[in-house]
Amino acid sequence: MAKDALVDFDEALTRYEPVIGLEVHVELSTKTKMFSSAPNVFGAEPNTAVTPVCLGLPGSLPVVNETAVRYSISLGLALGCGIAESSRFARKNYFYPDLAKNYQISQYDEPIAFDGSLEIELDNGDIVTIPIERAHMEEDAGKLTHVGGATGRIQGAEYSLVDYNRAGVPLVEIVTRPIFGTEERAGEVARAYVSTIRDIVRGLGISEAKMERGNLRCDANVSLRPRGDEKLGTRTETKNVNSLRSIERAIRYEIQRQAALLDKGVAIVQETRHWHEDTGTTSPGRPKSDADDYRYFPEPDLLPIRPSRELIDELRAALPEPPAAERRRLKADWGFSDVDFQSVVNAGLLVEVRETVEAGSSPAAARKWWLGELSRIANDQNVDASSLVTSAQVAELQAAVDAGTINDKLAREALAGLIAGEGSVAEIIAARGLAVVSDDGALIAAIDIALASQPDVLGKIRDGKVEAAGAIIGAVMKAMGGKADAARVRELVIERANA
Repeated sequence: MAKDALVDFDEALTRYEPVIGLEVHVELSTKTKMFSSAPNVFGAEPNTAVTPVCLGLPGSLPVVNETAVRYSISLGLALGCGIAESSRFARKNYFYPDLAKNYQISQYDEPIAFDGSLEIELDNGDIVTIPIERAHMEEDAGKLTHVGGATGRIQGAEYSLVDYNRAGVPLVEIVTRPIFGTEERAGEVARAYVSTIRDIVRGLGISEAKMERGNLRCDANVSLRPRGDEKLGTRTETKNVNSLRSIERAIRYEIQRQAALLDKGVAIVQETRHWHEDTGTTSPGRPKSDADDYRYFPEPDLLPIRPSRELIDELRAALPEPPAAERRRLKADWGFSDVDFQSVVNAGLLVEVRETVEAGSSPAAARKWWLGELSRIANDQNVDASSLVTSAQVAELQAAVDAGTINDKLAREALAGLIAGEGSVAEIIAARGLAVVSDDGALIAAIDIALASQPDVLGKIRDGKVEAAGAIIGAVMKAMGGKADAARVRELVIERANA
């Protein structure tokens, strides 16, 4: 595939104004699918979590999932949207192998939620208001696995396999209006917006929002218009970007690519684009359809949704505090500096740190684990840190450190066991033999050997130069395979040296 010509990002912005729009797809964590009794599960054997409705078999009829409707209304309210007194489903007609019916049940001209706005906070603390056009209910499609070829994509594949387990999973699609004025921070704005959506849906308890699993996906629309023009440029839509970092990178790349084409007088093609994480580039997908191409018409097998005012009031009263207010409260509660708290937000790990604190860890320890070792491993594996372990497991790990069962070094070994799925922290400590040696007798024996082998150090300690004890402590820790409490070893070294 030929490389796209690119313009320097800052140079592109001198001639063109970027306009972005974001479509975020949130899979809802209901027990069953949107229109059938099939289980809503992740990771099942292909084509086992299906019913005739999922497969579009003749004579099968959809039935609306009430819980999914409640979740959708809660999300709409959290986004500041109005809730429609009556909304209806529509058939969105298009052919694709993972869409068994050849149409998707979605909402078109009568969505469940409309006209909202969401405040997001950027890295420097600036607040940006994102205008939301609508949030509508729909069902997810199945999943294609492309076999053969080097990339796992359809290009170059020998054949494709279809798994309908995801077909019919409840979705809410949140669509923004065009977002103006983002300029050089277009990618950052998009990242912060999707991160805030993730915080909201997890706070509501309506979605796991694991981007690496596709629970939360973002389609990023980008267009450029020459400085001073009022007419919007032709947009591209980069589909299903599934990490916060990639959303920012994809938007920056599209700005650079489109600017290079416009500089040459080449028209932008309205199309979908695929994001390639390995190369940090996008590639053409298919010509982007407009609404008319989908031949929407009302779904004849489903009645309109008419939520009662009492239900809406009940769900509104149950909303958690808004993300911006929660962040201000947590920062004060945790005693973090502006820099320390913003680093948690920028990493997209606020929910993980909060949940770890709620599970019993200190804020400082929770931040240390998520922004330290877990982020390092996640970067090495090119995954989200939240996909490695749960917040409860991190709290359990820190509890073992606080109790003196293991030290920090041994805790990192236990963390590796957690990531590998070897069991609970206690089970891993036992299986790997990681417990700190707490027998003073064993420690004293190792200390006496170290003191005897370093008489010069012994003399310095007896002369009051206690900093010299570090050499003995290091020797003892090495002899104990790191399985000792360094603070206790230090106490015993000074005690034995002066005995």
